[in-house]
Amino acid sequence: MTAPPADRLPDGFAVRLDPAVRRRDDGTALLGGSPLRLLRLAPRAAALLAGDRLEVRDATSAALAGRLLDAGLAHPDLPLGADAGDVTVVVPVRDRPAALARLLAALRADPATAGLPVVVVDDGSTTPVAAAGPGVRVVRHPVARGPAAARNAGLAVVTTGLVAFLDSDCVPGAGWLARLLPHVADPRLAAVAPRIVPLPGAARGWTSPYEDVDGALDMGPRPAPVRPLSAVSYVPSAALLARRAALGDGFDAALRVAEDVDLVWRLTEAGWRVRYEPAAEVAHEHPVRTAEWARRRAFYGTGAALLAQRHGGVVSPLVIAPETAVTWALALAGGRWGRVAAAGLLGVTAVRLARRLSPPGGRPPYVLAAGLVLHGTAASGRALARSATRHHWPLAVAAAVVSRRARTRLLAVALADGLLAWAPHRSRIGPVRHAAARRLDDLAYGAGLWAGALRARSARALLPTRPPR
Repeated sequence: MTAPPADRLPDGFAVRLDPAVRRRDDGTALLGGSPLRLLRLAPRAAALLAGDRLEVRDATSAALAGRLLDAGLAHPDLPLGADAGDVTVVVPVRDRPAALARLLAALRADPATAGLPVVVVDDGSTTPVAAAGPGVRVVRHPVARGPAAARNAGLAVVTTGLVAFLDSDCVPGAGWLARLLPHVADPRLAAVAPRIVPLPGAARGWTSPYEDVDGALDMGPRPAPVRPLSAVSYVPSAALLARRAALGDGFDAALRVAEDVDLVWRLTEAGWRVRYEPAAEVAHEHPVRTAEWARRRAFYGTGAALLAQRHGGVVSPLVIAPETAVTWALALAGGRWGRVAAAGLLGVTAVRLARRLSPPGGRPPYVLAAGLVLHGTAASGRALARSATRHHWPLAVAAAVVSRRARTRLLAVALADGLLAWAPHRSRIGPVRHAAARRLDDLAYGAGLWAGALRARSARALLPTRPPR
């Protein structure tokens, strides 16, 4: 993996503060990002950021904009890209002739992509892909070598500065590339991914309404930097615009699953930026049959152990601070006096945080700190519940078999988790279908997670970790 250039953000590049960022101390501090952080601004930086938008005009504003991007406190605010001439589209495919034809037709129908060179990598299809039209080059693997190797084969023949990876079961939406291209103005940007949405008009199955609102490939409606242990820790390679020079040899061909997560994490470890841009949308044809859908979820779960071998604790299914873990342990298992001790520990944590947040010479913000501690504790509680119902459900079920108390709590947690997850989508899907599909999703993914750990003979993908400082 190559290192990013030292070039700063160019003049004219603009960023806008995330709507969730809170200004503190008369605008001299910003609270937000993922993970949550407090960024104190020097007087000149505070003056440059008088509003919520900052345009780069010199080295100082470039440094501030870059810091805001890296902290997740701001996102690029750029005009739509117009020139797509430096992009080659790479499409890996195996035994999907109709889907491939649909994708190529969509590329030709969009004026912005109609003239782009396309490399189709036939990864051992039973019926070899024939010539697919003008401007389309076909590279064939006689035997299937996996999606990572297929993408690498396409990358090897690309001569443009940018490469857009599109899976054959995808159909890009109008303007998708124009919304991704402006991000490339950042010289440290290695890749940017669009939002993956359901394919309109595709066949529907029992899990389709759930996939519409909780799709495994959908990273949500908010833009974000992509890095481990953050709100958007990875993006799928089903659709990805990347800088060819940043990719080096490309994907790890030894991985048949999670190769996209591995690539993103290697890029960020090398110092590159990776971003998620939901304003650009690419539709994906999701599995229709419930059994196929569940197998896909389990397959995704098997990748965690492989990632843990390469990246260690950042793949952890549970990120929790030690003091928060102790607080929940006391509250759940310590009885009356345990709950009292948990409340006391929350108070001590809030006081410590208030002192850390205190401006120089100012009064510690105890109310703010208490709110942040309660919010963080509640979020950790949801993460613990998610762990019990998804990542560690075999342990939770084993405990429920031998303990009535554990059984009652597991049922309560599963019900609460289902209702909280369904509430934001209540206008689009019923609670029973959403809860049932969510439990099936969790059972399948968790089974794959444990199967992968057993196959790798390592529990690293199952162990909790503490949040980054």
